[in-house]
Amino acid sequence: MVAERVTLACATKVEARAARRAGARTTVVGVGATRHLPDGPLISFGLAGGLHDGVACGEVLDATRIVDVEGVTLWEGGPLGAAGARTGTILAAGRVVDDPGERRLLHERTGADAVDMESGPLARSGRLAGCLRAISDTPARTLGPLADALGPDGRVTWSGVARALGHPRHAGRALGDVRRALRRLEEAAA
Repeated sequence: MVAERVTLACATKVEARAARRAGARTTVVGVGATRHLPDGPLISFGLAGGLHDGVACGEVLDATRIVDVEGVTLWEGGPLGAAGARTGTILAAGRVVDDPGERRLLHERTGADAVDMESGPLARSGRLAGCLRAISDTPARTLGPLADALGPDGRVTWSGVARALGHPRHAGRALGDVRRALRRLEEAAA
């Protein structure tokens, strides 16, 4: 699926591990792609939050379009051809969107299927070659307190984990959904 010279740009080390296990060249760009971007073509690779009830946790999107919060197209291209993935549109956001009502409103406004924080900056770099994202959460299955567990550099913050553990049932279910999405992402990259 991925050409040798293309780099999979991941927000977190966990996403990068999934890409490396599939044999891909990776870089960790941090949450919101705030770190240095390597030279050459990039693929936005990682997790995303579903914006409507038609996407399920663990489903993989091979995005053909990335839009901003107003629905303006930032990037458009052909699918990468990942096995088992469906095509879709990614919404580029500047923050985690976890509220179910806000997610559905963003879907209605933009037509996007899922949201992430890295695809927008990668699209604006002019070097985006594709976007492969696995759904880790949906309007019906939000991250809840787990949404605050990642710091801006893509590392887990212990204060965020502690808050999430205050809600063990929700946190446990959300972690299970994230693990399932990471497995599916690795399978799609292989």
